[in-house]
Formats: sequence, structure tokens, C-alpha cells
Amino acid sequence: MSGNTFGRIFRLTTFGESHGPGLGGVVDGCPSGIPLSEEILQQELDRRKPGQGIASTARRESDRVEILSGVFEGVTTGTPIGFLIRNEDQRSRDYSDIKDVFRPGHADYGFHAKFGVRDYRGGGRSSGRETVSRVAGGAIAQELLRAEGIALQAYTVELGGIPAKRVDVEGAQARPFFAPDPDVVPVWEERVREVKSQGDTLGGVVEILARSVPPGLGEPVFDKLDARLAHALMSVGAVKGVEIGDGMDAARSLGSGNNDFMTSEGFASNHAGGVLGGISSGQDIVVRAYVKPIPSIALEQRTMTAQGRETSIRIGGRHDIAAIPRINPVLKAMAALTLADLLLLDRRLGPRA
Repeated sequence: MSGNTFGRIFRLTTFGESHGPGLGGVVDGCPSGIPLSEEILQQELDRRKPGQGIASTARRESDRVEILSGVFEGVTTGTPIGFLIRNEDQRSRDYSDIKDVFRPGHADYGFHAKFGVRDYRGGGRSSGRETVSRVAGGAIAQELLRAEGIALQAYTVELGGIPAKRVDVEGAQARPFFAPDPDVVPVWEERVREVKSQGDTLGGVVEILARSVPPGLGEPVFDKLDARLAHALMSVGAVKGVEIGDGMDAARSLGSGNNDFMTSEGFASNHAGGVLGGISSGQDIVVRAYVKPIPSIALEQRTMTAQGRETSIRIGGRHDIAAIPRINPVLKAMAALTLADLLLLDRRLGPRA
């Protein structure tokens, strides 16, 4: 199965399935001398682990990470960094009744069409649980970026069609849903309860902010910074759209309103989201990911079996009501992996006229 490696210089390769013994990965290309420990990775993994908040699945996983290689006396050695997160609370029996049925909105049919065989236990490799390896790999990338003064944060700007009215990035990290607006938290909680009682699920929008990114990252044509960010975020299964800066609103604006005028003190605005011509401008990188509702719903749905027979399905088991907020650290991790890779690529290419 191809497509399990992300990056050109700073590369993450992941492995594992939702209901297998565990998941993990290998980061290759990380420079030596970067402070790193299991505790650092664990901080990010704890932001993603299940069983937190009213929108989360009841599945209980400690998501304890083990670093297997590439770290000595608290710093990276420059060799491949291997890590492992063991599964602890699989209930594969929850899926035995639907092993021959394609779940609407899931990857079941696509995997069956491509490979002729699929792991029906929670989707196997296509499960959202696969993202635990991305978070661990992204935590390593964030430490590399931190050494360069670059910091990333992810926060929810919309849930269930209800937008946050103000953005307090720092405070968002300690609030439910990673909400940047304290007043919207009870509104979102009520929306989650309402939809959960109906047997349905919710989508939302997550914004990722990267500060102190130096100008010059990204390549002019096929490896544009915004193109690489879009690729990275769209590789997360629940993401169905990505915006950079003003995004879709730019298509509805005038050039005079969309251009970021320059002054002797710098840019007067940041409609471009910190990317011009596919290259970082030195401003904040601002990216939004549009996340679809969780496809595992308790309502009855029409579908088809692997034998081509029409049937109906009602999905049981333990599932999130929304990918938010557990997807937030995943999206931040993918942005970090992208920036780390482009930073090292820029250094390898050296000065260019």
C-alpha cells in the first residue's frame, strides 16, 4: 500500500490500523540536537486522545507513546526517530454485523474497489485513529520549528454551523472545543447535545495559525507553500476544503480590497494569509480546514452489501459526534510537518539569485 510517507526532507512514514496491536511511525531527516522526549510527544497526543468532552467517543485509549530510536540523552541524534502507540480498548465485535456492508460516507467502498479486501474493524487504515501517528510525528516537527522561533496553534472557528464571534487564540488552548470565544462554548455544547439526541453528527471549521515563519519558504511552481499546506490538510480524511488567508471570500472581493498594501513598516493587512506567489511573506500563516460531519451515525441509512444487495444500516459502536476538537492537533501537526519540510528544503537549496 503506497502513500504512507509525507515530506521530502523531513519525512514521516506511518503504520498501523484502528483495531490492530498499535500504530506508529518513523520520522527521517530530523536534524540532530533538537530537544525531544516522550513527554513532549505525549503533550500533543493528550490533546487528541479519545474520551474527552461531550463530543468524543467513549473509547478509552491512553495513547502512551514509546520512542524506539533516534533520541539519546534528551536530544535527537539525526538518525530515524521511531515511535509506537499501542491500542488498548479495541472492540472489534462492534463491527462483525456490518463486515459485508459498505457504510455511507466511509472509505469502505473505495478500499474494496481498490484492494479487493478491507479491514472492516473501524475502517482499519482509513480510520480516524490513524491520525495518532501524525500527531506524534507533528510534535517532532513542532520542536524543530520551535528551535527556529516558529509557533503553531489550532482553534475552532465554527461548529455545527455556529461561528465563534471573536478570536482569543491563547485562551482557546484551555477551553472546550479549543474555542477562541468563551461565550460560544455553552452554545456549542447545547448544539452537540441536541444533535447527539437525534442520532446525528456535526462538522466544523478549524483555523491554524503559524507565527514567526520567515519569508522565503515554498517553491514558485508545483511546491508552493499554500499548495503543500492544502495537500497536507486534505490528506486528513475528514477535511473537505482548505482556505488560505481570505480564501473563498477573495473570489468575491475587489483587487483593491484583497491586495495587502506595503508600507515602510511592513504589510498593512494579511488577506493573503502569509503566502504570496506560493512563498511565505514573513506574515502570520493563516489556514482554515473545513471538516465534514462524522459519517458513523445512529440513524438508519440505505446502502449496499459487498455482494451488490441493497440493504439498510444503523451504525452502533462508539463514535465521536464531531471530529472537532480531536482533529485540531492533527491539523496542527500536518501544518507543522509541511513547514518543517519546506524549511529544511530551503536550507538545502541554499541562496538563490
